[in-house]
Amino acid sequence: MNNYYKGERCLCVEGVLLKNNFNCAFFLFYGAHDRGEKLVVWEELSYVAGLCQSPCCFMGDFNEIVYIEERKGADSLTVAAEEFKNWIQDMQLVDLPLNDRKYTWFRGCSCSWIDRVMVSLEWVEEFPETRLRGGRRGLSDHYPLIIEDTKIRDGPRPFRSLDSWFTHEGFLRMVKEEWKGLGEINFTEKLKALTAPLGRWHKDNFGGMDRKILQLEEDIKKLDDKVSSGVHDGTVEARRKALVTCCERWYVKKEFQWKQMSQSRHAKDIDKNTKYFHQIASARRRNNRIDALMINGRLVRNSARIKIAIKEFYKQLYYQEESPKVGFSDGLVTRISEEESVELEV
Repeated sequence: MNNYYKGERCLCVEGVLLKNNFNCAFFLFYGAHDRGEKLVVWEELSYVAGLCQSPCCFMGDFNEIVYIEERKGADSLTVAAEEFKNWIQDMQLVDLPLNDRKYTWFRGCSCSWIDRVMVSLEWVEEFPETRLRGGRRGLSDHYPLIIEDTKIRDGPRPFRSLDSWFTHEGFLRMVKEEWKGLGEINFTEKLKALTAPLGRWHKDNFGGMDRKILQLEEDIKKLDDKVSSGVHDGTVEARRKALVTCCERWYVKKEFQWKQMSQSRHAKDIDKNTKYFHQIASARRRNNRIDALMINGRLVRNSARIKIAIKEFYKQLYYQEESPKVGFSDGLVTRISEEESVELEV
């Protein structure tokens, strides 16, 4: 521990994790109930985090929701909830998802998700396998939240397309050509076969996106420096416009890609920040994995058993017994004429 801060509703401990020499700060927090007090607390937390100048982990009972579905029976967000949501975005915190609980607080028929763990982007970069799960509630009206940093094997990934591909003029033409060349194999096999050419096409047209944007920005800066030095003519202006147009296209592609991958519920509310979206996407991938499953009343963590159970479930779900073929006796149904047949087909 290097330093600590004790506030009215929070305790901050700043120091170094010796295992990996990681400078960080932990905030343990209990939220206020009154809106005015909440605003004061958000400001205080921002101030202390600024003093620490380290990756932060905020945990505790925040006494506030971020989305309507986080409170049973809620039909709108309060002003205080909107302010809390804005504070999370301003601080660029990743709100770790909790997959095995819908709510964290229960009292009678009331229940809400008001306990959370939020970490800064640098924290997620240092601990990319950070995950969150609920512990046993016992006598408390809150579920404890347990943070884990465990690596779990991924299963096979499904076929996905990126929205950003459709911003490229030649994308659909390339897909059509590749699709035709695959012949008469079934649909699933075609998708599998399409993965390789799509990967190559993505690398050729979207690879090194950040590097290309940086290069365009550098070229624009050089032209601006020329103008600052008094060199300005039609050629310089035309060149700058072309570079800006090209740079804008890359901005759009990059934003499309990370917004889709993040699937952030509040992506539409915040400005372009691809680093933020990247960490949200990574967090969702980690937390969407199934590392435990209730099978016949028992919690199973063995990945092989989980795969078998899921496979058997869907096998039974889509299984259909062969039905006896029902035919019509001769003469029961009159055969329609050729003219009637043509009219029906039309």
